[in-house]
Amino acid sequence: MKTGATFPSILRAALATLLFFHVALAPALAQDGGRERGGRGGPAGEFDFYVLALSWSPGFCALEGDEKNRDQCRAGSSLGFVVHGLWPQNERGYPTECGPAGRTPSRQAMDIARQVYPEEGLARYQWRKHGVCAGSSPTDYFNDVKRARAAIVIPPQFKAVERTQTWAPIDLERAFVAANPGLRTDMMSVACRRGELQEVRICFTKDLRSFRTCQEVDRGGCRTRDITVQPVR
Repeated sequence: MKTGATFPSILRAALATLLFFHVALAPALAQDGGRERGGRGGPAGEFDFYVLALSWSPGFCALEGDEKNRDQCRAGSSLGFVVHGLWPQNERGYPTECGPAGRTPSRQAMDIARQVYPEEGLARYQWRKHGVCAGSSPTDYFNDVKRARAAIVIPPQFKAVERTQTWAPIDLERAFVAANPGLRTDMMSVACRRGELQEVRICFTKDLRSFRTCQEVDRGGCRTRDITVQPVR
């Protein structure tokens, strides 16, 4: 007489459940492009260095931006590299959502954010997820984002991309190195998705005064032989 499911059937059900969650979560994890998985919470201000993430807007829009109806991706926006975020990072892993967002960015803080982010919604999201871990006010955090962005010179090859190009990740890194004295390839990484350029991530010291090595970020970069760089539109 049966009294319930057999052990093999329970095991199969459990494995199926685990597989479901793995498939469901994969796209969200992929957005971090190889970064070590972050940990929620933690004391604000306790991290090792910053990562400035510069998204290649045409690559983002080609893969997912249009589906999200982002103003960033409307025809004629003519955006190339844009600020994705300034992320507190540890030698291993990174903090996110360090306690309640608490201080909602003021109008003055958002005025600064609009100078560097392609969209206000992105700036607010980045504050809630990463900015709260910096240990500073929204105004100071967005000023730091602005300062980090101002420290980077975009290589001339990416100022006006009019046709689809193919780059080896290391050559793309070397282009940034040539345009930015003091930067080396082990201080940055190139993130790609489905063979498309997504981001360039550059590591700064915690005080944003100089670049610094970051094996954690560097080893998580794109490992494909070639990546496609979509033209600006």
